[in-house]
Amino acid sequence: MPNQLNLFIELIRIKKPIGFMLLFWPCAWGLTTAYNFNGNLEKYFWFLSLFLIGAILMRSAGCIVNDIVDSDFDKKVERTKNRPVASGKISKIKAFIYAMVLCGFAFLVLIQFNNFTILMALLSMPLAFTYPLMKRFTYWPQLFLGITFNYGLVLAWISITNEISVVPILFYLGAIFWTLGYDTIYGFQDIKDDEIIGVKSASIKFKNEPKKILFFSYFIFLTSLFMVGILMDFKTQYFLFLIFPTVHLILQVKKLDISIPNICLKIFKSNNFLGLLILINILIGKLY
Repeated sequence: MPNQLNLFIELIRIKKPIGFMLLFWPCAWGLTTAYNFNGNLEKYFWFLSLFLIGAILMRSAGCIVNDIVDSDFDKKVERTKNRPVASGKISKIKAFIYAMVLCGFAFLVLIQFNNFTILMALLSMPLAFTYPLMKRFTYWPQLFLGITFNYGLVLAWISITNEISVVPILFYLGAIFWTLGYDTIYGFQDIKDDEIIGVKSASIKFKNEPKKILFFSYFIFLTSLFMVGILMDFKTQYFLFLIFPTVHLILQVKKLDISIPNICLKIFKSNNFLGLLILINILIGKLY
């Protein structure tokens, strides 16, 4: 039993919190942007907790689905060959059952929100389960990951306002390009193995000009942050403090060396801190 528990923990990658944090930050941004802080803060922190729990559950289920779909590929990649499904330590059927149980718990979290949020979340489910297939057909799986991973931003906005508007859509579109950037960096670790087994990715497509796609993606993201500030009529301090995420993103590109996997991983993980920086930035815009 302890061994099965360890395998389950390894399967859902709970010891690698960067994955669920990158799913959580857009939720926190959307919630904070929409929330009226002149009222009761209990609802804010309750919803923030729900989105964190939901991010952990859905990321865990997503990891399992990804491992089931990619098990044949994972066996041929040095970084992933020892994953529980790829190595045969957990069967695909058992892994699928685990994923469905996690989705069930995630649904219990989801029904704490308004009906519009529930509906929009359910409509996004095909995105979550088709993303792992994209690397077989397109060089832009990171773009599809961005569409999936940042959808919580829109859901968080709707959970407060019960409506959708240009602000969350603009913010969401910008965040998609943030994910395109950081996940392309992450993918540089596996270029050699991916090319051998025939997997497609933006990392492979832009391996000769890696900084070009990153500057483009991060510029769009920063532009969206600026436009959200204008549309939300944020205070001047918000725009001044945008210098910090801007410098952080520039340094990511400047320090990148795709020939050194450890550097790619370190830069990728630094986006967790960036998520916190942007949340603080929004709070400054709302409160000061």
